[in-house]
Amino acid sequence: MTHDIHIIGGGLAGSEAAWQLAEAGVRVRLSEMRGSGDGTAAHKTDGLAELVCSNSFRSDDATSNAVGLLHQELRTLGSLIMRQADLHRVPAGSALAVDRDLFSESVTTAIASHPNITLVRERVDALPDGPAIIATGPLTAPSLATGIAEATGREALAFFDALAPIVHRETIDMEVAWFASRWDKGDTKDYINCPMTKEEYLAFHAGLIAGEKSEFREWEKDTPYFDGCMPIEVMAERGVDTLRYGPMKPVGLDDPRTGRWPHAVVQLRQDNAQGTLWNIVGFQTKLKHAEQVRLFRTIPGLQNAEFARLGGLHRNTFIRSPELLDGTLRLKSRPNVRFAGQITGCEGYIESASIGLLAGRFAAAELRGETMTPPPVETALGALLNHITGAAVAETYQPMNVNFGLFPPIEGRTKKADRKRMYTDRGRAALADWITPPAEPADTRSAVSQTV
Repeated sequence: MTHDIHIIGGGLAGSEAAWQLAEAGVRVRLSEMRGSGDGTAAHKTDGLAELVCSNSFRSDDATSNAVGLLHQELRTLGSLIMRQADLHRVPAGSALAVDRDLFSESVTTAIASHPNITLVRERVDALPDGPAIIATGPLTAPSLATGIAEATGREALAFFDALAPIVHRETIDMEVAWFASRWDKGDTKDYINCPMTKEEYLAFHAGLIAGEKSEFREWEKDTPYFDGCMPIEVMAERGVDTLRYGPMKPVGLDDPRTGRWPHAVVQLRQDNAQGTLWNIVGFQTKLKHAEQVRLFRTIPGLQNAEFARLGGLHRNTFIRSPELLDGTLRLKSRPNVRFAGQITGCEGYIESASIGLLAGRFAAAELRGETMTPPPVETALGALLNHITGAAVAETYQPMNVNFGLFPPIEGRTKKADRKRMYTDRGRAALADWITPPAEPADTRSAVSQTV
């Protein structure tokens, strides 16, 4: 099948962009290098939209949370990623978490079976000459990255994404650990909690700092971490109590054995539909594997833990989008090329899919000879797009999850407790106005002719 547009990269953004274009009647060639003999340091399968870090799409609360509002907007706009996430969700309280294998398999099936999409397992080494969307993510092949750098006139920036360990559920000691919601919020009890005394915590903290870490490669040196995916040992180095105010916060979590809050808590979240795998929340790490096993088994409840996957780090590259892209994600120096996903500097699964959705819709409109108005900045989609393409200062541009700080402020004096709901109410109204076509102007010609 000949194609109208070429998408490079079959992650969350590339898959979503391909789906949006195909549903609009555009013929798509989707190139994915995994399955062609090439792979990455982070991916484990050849499946499209593989989740390589957490299995959580984060909060699904659309009334008081920016990412929950983004979920709702994507559902409204027919997102493939959200549809499959909803089909394969696993218990995670107010968060949307998925069975990562079933999710990826279903996205792959949907893409491969669409009559307007040709899925090709191949590595692409240069920017296409025709209409294209680059959605190669944080692990863009070096040859293509070189081509991007040549086209943009600037080197890509880089930081690290980190992988959290995954534990087999049957090896967790539930006589020590207990179920509760995250920090005891909500009515469900979807997290496994492992308590620590002060002495246990201090020993664990010291072990994180002293533990043997994997060596950086030369090209990885002097590369900044992103705070949203900070290795746990780096957090530990920032202060003895940093973890207790972060991923190991014990607030509201009464240990049923003592009736009191522990000094610190390690939480695990369900990772697959069967409930056999659980990931350690916030425990991304660059500790060597043997060191991880030794140290994580000092956590009460995990003394006999068996790990389905240990933690690790991988390189992440992104472009200076506010300087290089226009308001519809086109590369200013080569307008036939759009960028989508993490390579634009958005951070997070759902944010990547969101920018893929917008890139696909912008491209579909352009191929039809139409102009698509960007979503209003009061929406989660619009706020994220504005951050990527214009709001940030390019020299200090860093990856960003969607958050209310990207939205225009609520005008007037408001109560802090009401502000989040006001953001989401305003965002829903703005999206409704954006997707509602304007009323057709009255045909005055017939009326005029009748009066002549």
